[in-house]
Amino acid sequence: MAGEDRQKWNQRYREPGGSGEPSRFLQALGPRLPERGRALDVAGGRGREALWLARRGLEVTLVDISEVALVQAEAAAREAGVGLQTRQVDLETGALPPGPFDVVLCLNFLHRPLFAAVAGRLSPGGLFVFAQPTRSNLQRHRHPSARFLLEDGELPGLLQGLEAVSYTEGWTEEGTHEARLVAVRPAQ
Repeated sequence: MAGEDRQKWNQRYREPGGSGEPSRFLQALGPRLPERGRALDVAGGRGREALWLARRGLEVTLVDISEVALVQAEAAAREAGVGLQTRQVDLETGALPPGPFDVVLCLNFLHRPLFAAVAGRLSPGGLFVFAQPTRSNLQRHRHPSARFLLEDGELPGLLQGLEAVSYTEGWTEEGTHEARLVAVRPAQ
């Protein structure tokens, strides 16, 4: 399955597309996010969010299954004049890089076992930023399929060792039904 997933995502990233703009959700969090420290972008693809974080002054590590996406992210980072570390990881079988990170970002990727690892990767006071479509998204869209959707109301129950700072669930400006969360690892 991992080889098939890698091939699927490599093929998708070989096709042109995708804006270079980070998600509106992430941009809106700008005042809340640190401008120094380390960040981890989980399943970040071509790196549009990772680059945005790096431009803000963070040292960013981007992990993704697709080597094609990581090469594109590295090229975009060079062009933007920012540093970016990349790691090819199958997040369904491999581990997240060791922390501590001041921000862990995961947008549009769902693998429930990762929630158990996030708190251990965050520094005390570090933020976890997460967004994923819910089952209600199928009312208007065929993709992602139910396998990759959160149940409505499920997200808060997945947190382990973190405290929710903000949580919303509903239709976004982009037309998807998403659960969005910002959580903090409590200071020790």
